[in-house]
Amino acid sequence: MQGSIGGRIRAFRESKGVDRAHLADTAGLTEEFVTMLEEGAAVPSIGPLQKVARALGVRLGTFMDDQISRDPIISRLAPHGGDTALHTGHGDSTACVYHSLGKGKSDRNMEPFFIEIFPEPGEPEAVSHQGEEFIAVLSGELLVQYGPDTHILKAGDTIYYNSIVPHHVGAAGDGKVEILAVLYNS
Repeated sequence: MQGSIGGRIRAFRESKGVDRAHLADTAGLTEEFVTMLEEGAAVPSIGPLQKVARALGVRLGTFMDDQISRDPIISRLAPHGGDTALHTGHGDSTACVYHSLGKGKSDRNMEPFFIEIFPEPGEPEAVSHQGEEFIAVLSGELLVQYGPDTHILKAGDTIYYNSIVPHHVGAAGDGKVEILAVLYNS
């Protein structure tokens, strides 16, 4: 269990002597959600995961790191996400698959990801958190809601914004979108 994201969250929480109720309160989440997260019954999007990381005083990528290395980090994407991809969604559908491109570099300040985004029904939920985000669209059409504004980006387009402004990133149409995203936690 410690190899899973939920297991790592529990391990960091316990190593800091923090109970679930305190972590939930500090992160602005429910204790039920934190329990489901630690037990692998919930897979969060980046927003809640970042809230947990910040509440525990660790980098977001800490939950996805497999090793510590001073060597350059080379990432090779495995088909269908491999074992290290983070799948997020609601119910049985997968909304996003995050492939961490920086795992193994323990002293990083940026969190680079290759993300596959799938169309998702329902109203998007905006999130906000400290830091900045840079996104480059590799394929498909990306919907970015940033504050009151909506933008549609196509392959080759980029966007760079402050993450404190409520935002949502999703598929703009019926097809999958592939992006390269870099999150910086200030």
